[in-house]
Amino acid sequence: MRTAGLFLLIALCSISKSHAGLGEHPKQERLLRNKRRWVLSTIELEEEDPGPYPKPISKVYNNLPRTNYEFRISGQGVDEEPINTITVNPETGEVSALRCIDREQYGQPFHEVLDKQLAFDIEIIDINDNTPTFTLPHTIEVKENTPVGSLLERLEVIDKDQEQTDNSRITVSLVSQEPTEPKISMEHVANTQVKLSLKSGCFDYDKTKQYEVRLKASDAGKPSRSSTTVITLNIVDGNTHPPMFKQTEYKGEVMELQTQMEVLRVGVEDKDTPKTPGWYAEYFFITGNEEGHYKIETDNETNEGVLTVVKGNDYETMTYVRLEVGVKNKEPLWVCKENPTDSRNKDFYDSVMITVKVKDVNDPPTFPQDPVILHMVEEEKPGKVLFKPEVKDVDSDESEIRFVLIDDPENCVSIDRKTGKVTLVKTIDRESPALNGTGIYSIVIGAVDNEEPPATGTCTVQIHLQDINDNKPELVNKGVTICGNRDNKVIVAARDADDIPYGGPFYFSLKNDEKILKQWTLDPSFGHECGLVSKKALHYGNYSVPLEIRDQQNILAEETLEVMVCDCEEKNVC
Repeated sequence: MRTAGLFLLIALCSISKSHAGLGEHPKQERLLRNKRRWVLSTIELEEEDPGPYPKPISKVYNNLPRTNYEFRISGQGVDEEPINTITVNPETGEVSALRCIDREQYGQPFHEVLDKQLAFDIEIIDINDNTPTFTLPHTIEVKENTPVGSLLERLEVIDKDQEQTDNSRITVSLVSQEPTEPKISMEHVANTQVKLSLKSGCFDYDKTKQYEVRLKASDAGKPSRSSTTVITLNIVDGNTHPPMFKQTEYKGEVMELQTQMEVLRVGVEDKDTPKTPGWYAEYFFITGNEEGHYKIETDNETNEGVLTVVKGNDYETMTYVRLEVGVKNKEPLWVCKENPTDSRNKDFYDSVMITVKVKDVNDPPTFPQDPVILHMVEEEKPGKVLFKPEVKDVDSDESEIRFVLIDDPENCVSIDRKTGKVTLVKTIDRESPALNGTGIYSIVIGAVDNEEPPATGTCTVQIHLQDINDNKPELVNKGVTICGNRDNKVIVAARDADDIPYGGPFYFSLKNDEKILKQWTLDPSFGHECGLVSKKALHYGNYSVPLEIRDQQNILAEETLEVMVCDCEEKNVC
């Protein structure tokens, strides 16, 4: 049996002159270690010994002849914790215990020093005074869908008695289980650990929500000590019930071409705990939604399936829609394999048919061609018929359709209310600001049926205008500045609203005037701009220079350029 001990130091000291410490004696008066021999005995002390105290436990001997010396002791149990537990008779060397010792409180050996080189142990003999105890937890949560063989909990048992002795060797047993089904087993993992496992069967949250397992831990001491504990298993509800539709069929209505509207809601019953993964429903389409006209989502508050139309239905092609919808839980269904009467599998789901009636609405007349592209020369004379539309209407009498002009920026056309014929009533200028430089004049016409309320279909007519040379070139700027102190030349730019080949580049020339020709010249004289150059130094002041500008079709424009000659500072400013 392994025991704990006290490590003690015994000193044999001369007291011929005084009882002072060893350090106060002359060297010749000290007892040298090689001049004496210690006689030691084994010292054992049983823990929790009832006494009486002081209780002799051993005696220290020395073979020196009896002279004037005494025994002294120091160390654990004397002047170290636990203080005042061990003492020695200074004259006889008898070692005594002054009180009982708890081995579990002072598990390390007590070492008592005999001198600077020699020591002995006081061994504390263990007794079986501690009961095995279970550590926490005493309450655990177990999922309902725990399969057979799964670990429920690992427990540890502690015995404070001396290790690897019968006093601390523990045996744990399962005393009882309530209720008794399904079976829970217990097995040792190590001397101090056990684990609980599901041996057979399945938990059923609906039947039993809590189990109590009583365990007993016993040591092998003499006499044996034991304790019991109750482990409470709280069963956590799992997905053991699939959602089931409350009705066998659902019906709803939706307006033709309507989108982003709730059609109906479908309800389910689920016996699992609300607001858990085993309760939340997940809806999906099985058949009928191949074109993606609908979506179905879960309302997490009510667990209902919300059917919404996301793509418009055409009444003329479908008047009824049959949707087969399935439902399952977000958490996979748990099926107890130990239950031979349960024929379901984990992929089980419920389904229902939803019939959606598409209600007809008054479809507007339609133009088979939209937009309509037309071509004509700009400045065409009024009276020309530009276009006569064709329309179709599946809901109304086409002969009752009337036509209207919805957009005509410059009031250039008219429309016949009965036939829809579009006629030019005003010339169209390709360079008009209404065309934004595109050369295309756009109008919008409408066809209105005679239903209640009436529906209107629209068509855009784009008139592409062919350009003619109806515009003369012109100067971009009518006035320019020549810095007489620096330059004798200025750049002059021209433009033409007509397109190629009726616009630039241009031919520039000075008016045939002798005075002008002596004073000015052009270099260059061809392009979108020319250079006006003075032939001689000019007096500061204002000059009028007559120019002739011809486009690619030799259309002539006469322009007068106002020139200011001055002394410039920065940025060509007079």
